[in-house]
Amino acid sequence: MAKPLTVVAVAGAALLVRRALRRRVQGSPLWPMPALDEPVSGRPRSRALRLLVASRETVAEGVVQLRLEGRGLPRWEPGAHLDLVLPSGLVRQYSLCGDPADTSSYTVATRLVEGGRGGSREVHEQVQEGMEIEVRGPRNRFPLVDAPAHVFVAGGIGITPILPMLRALPDGAEWRLLFGGRTRASMPYLEEVRALGAGRVSVVAEDEDGRPDLDALFADLPEKTAVYCCGPEGLLAAVAGRVPDVRFERFTAGVADGGAFEVELRRSGRVVAVPADSSVLAAVRAELPDTAYSCEQGFCGTCQQRVLEGEVEHRDELLTDAERDDSMLICVSRSRSDRLVLDM
Repeated sequence: MAKPLTVVAVAGAALLVRRALRRRVQGSPLWPMPALDEPVSGRPRSRALRLLVASRETVAEGVVQLRLEGRGLPRWEPGAHLDLVLPSGLVRQYSLCGDPADTSSYTVATRLVEGGRGGSREVHEQVQEGMEIEVRGPRNRFPLVDAPAHVFVAGGIGITPILPMLRALPDGAEWRLLFGGRTRASMPYLEEVRALGAGRVSVVAEDEDGRPDLDALFADLPEKTAVYCCGPEGLLAAVAGRVPDVRFERFTAGVADGGAFEVELRRSGRVVAVPADSSVLAAVRAELPDTAYSCEQGFCGTCQQRVLEGEVEHRDELLTDAERDDSMLICVSRSRSDRLVLDM
């Protein structure tokens, strides 16, 4: 059956947006990018917006909060995140931690990560009050669900998606939170969190208290309790090892939970091995270092490549069903077959 012309047109527009972003990352500035805000094959697409950095303040040691102002902004629900297109063209995702009912501004916060991939440093050093910044979203992969009880575990900056959840819980809801960090000074929104749940919040500062006691937290967990965790990989792994059904929000995409396989780069005449603990992007860039990429989390589309052969395990948050027929985002997606063939 032929596809409706509107779907074809929208898919073409989506491809133009991603190509524009790719050119920006590779050094050809294209500003502003086209707006896009329509569903394709059942997958919502978010328009690009340019918002004013109305305020910038330090809310904890090493943590900067940005309030981004606009008009008639899309509504969001607790747990949602926003894509920020930084001045360099890097795309990074930050959890929304403001008021979901406020359609005039978005609030995000980011911790400076020493030795990271550069996004947090760019926010801290280059994004200033009074400038404009491009955003896309919001999107929500970490929603608050209906449940008889809720348990939250936050590590450091991982409190940002959880904070709006705590505000949204109805009076009388059964919940508790374990909020951990290196030091109390490094834990953003600490006083507000404590005020929201007197007697329900356990604060664990590692320099004072050591590691949190997760066994005690999950002892005698009521049936059907919803458990949420956001923080560094070590914390997520520790929680997952104790609770079989956990809702996670990761700082980075998980790529190391699949088998090893090979990728043939047809145009280059090369074959690269992709270990179980590496991404296709990392393996490809070892051979082709100029391969474009940005977010490394399956959101921006910069690393999209055409697939000639093989079965892809798609893990991105961007491609439509039609686009997945013959392409993939190599930063997060993997192979179900022993070999993939890419048009590279």
